[in-house]
Amino acid sequence: MKEYKFERIKLKGLPGFYTKPQEDYIEVINENVKEGWELMQVFAPPFSFYGGSKYIDLIFQREKI
Repeated sequence: MKEYKFERIKLKGLPGFYTKPQEDYIEVINENVKEGWELMQVFAPPFSFYGGSKYIDLIFQREKI
């Protein structure tokens, strides 16, 4: 059986134009991989007229311990 984990990274700036992550997402991914999580997907839902996002979700999975 699998378990899932979601890590939300907020974006700063004007959605759809000049956004940057507020955290180092590479570091977040590496820390989770060290704990046995596998990155499955990066999800960024559109919020603005131009399709910009306010955040991204990193979706991880691993075998349930």
